[in-house]
Amino acid sequence: MKKAVVKAGARAPVVLSGAGQPSHANGKRVLVMHQNFPGQFGHFARAWAARPGWDVRALGRDSAPGLPGFDKLMRYRVAREPHVHQHPYLRQMEAATLHGQATARAMLEIRREGFVPDVILAHPGWGEALYAKDVFPDARLVHLCEWYYNADGADLGFDPEHPISFDDRARIRTWNAQHALNLVNCDVAVSPTEWQRSRYPEILRPKIVMQHEGIDTEGLGPDPAATVATSNGTLLKVGDPVITYVARNLEPYRGFHIFMRALERIQKAHPGCHAIVVGGDEVSYGSPPRDAANWREKMLREVVLDPARTHFMGRIPRAQYLRVLQVSAAHVYLTYPFVLSWSMLEAMAAGALVVGSNTAPVREVLHEGVNGRLVDFFNVEAIAKTVVDVLETPQAQWPLRKQAKLDAGKYSRDAGLARYDQLISTAN
Repeated sequence: MKKAVVKAGARAPVVLSGAGQPSHANGKRVLVMHQNFPGQFGHFARAWAARPGWDVRALGRDSAPGLPGFDKLMRYRVAREPHVHQHPYLRQMEAATLHGQATARAMLEIRREGFVPDVILAHPGWGEALYAKDVFPDARLVHLCEWYYNADGADLGFDPEHPISFDDRARIRTWNAQHALNLVNCDVAVSPTEWQRSRYPEILRPKIVMQHEGIDTEGLGPDPAATVATSNGTLLKVGDPVITYVARNLEPYRGFHIFMRALERIQKAHPGCHAIVVGGDEVSYGSPPRDAANWREKMLREVVLDPARTHFMGRIPRAQYLRVLQVSAAHVYLTYPFVLSWSMLEAMAAGALVVGSNTAPVREVLHEGVNGRLVDFFNVEAIAKTVVDVLETPQAQWPLRKQAKLDAGKYSRDAGLARYDQLISTAN
């Protein structure tokens, strides 16, 4: 199907299959909005689109990957980037306004085509949903509230290697303007963890419920035959002393610098172990290093690792990523107090033994000696010692791994879909 692209401030034809209203009176018309569609919403869009009488459309940026088999994605393009000389406190708000304007133009086109949603499910973090109610005032607007900035008690200022200034504090207060406005605009909001919900101002918190979107627990699980081939020809299999680390990008927010320092100690203490590191060299959160091209390069200058036992795989296809989790003997997940990664839950669901940082919201899911191991984020020696202990006592880890898989089941796609079904109805 041809996908239309609408640029803010310009008229463009909209090409959508199945325009018009659902064929069944009891169906819903749903618009799913995500800058990087499908983002967290892929299984919702698939499930709803498969229901008789439901008409499900999506709106994402022109760079969004899309969802295979789903042909009702309309793409938008922002008119321009924020001005270079914009006040830094306002740059985030200007970017949100530009995204909101672009999606408003696209929604106006959708409305002219005759599609009026009963429900809009949106990730409003980039500003897409700012004007949704102005275009569709009667639609039920459901927001995914993933993060609200705080100068204290969360990610910012957590790491003494990356302190924040007064200027940083002032800037993030202004950045939160769009998030507060989003909560005022929506009918109901949802946060994936209780701790993420708790970051929002108390006066707005009653509008937010806690529910994780859900991961593919049915498609995950141990595989005793799983193997991973590395670039140097090493074949790693289940039962080998394999340490795994996964992040979208290798950076301090996900404890990459701490992991690398711990890995140096682990390799000295356990000469037979191998480490598989999955993730890109860009920056998802925080800032790039000042004295290196990326954090991987910077940390490789600082620590001494055995290159024959250290396997940087970059970003890899999902099937290969799942095999990495399945061969893992110790999966290290470190994070600032921030958004919980799906990868930690997926590692648990795959039956891996997770060594996780004792930070929020990790400890909301991972419990020491019950379904994994908790370590101090900054204690490199303790992290190394814990990982070595896990590698040297594989039989002792089986009860924890079994419990981890059971506990990950609470974060299934079915559970997420059931709750979101309630949220998109008129009753909370």
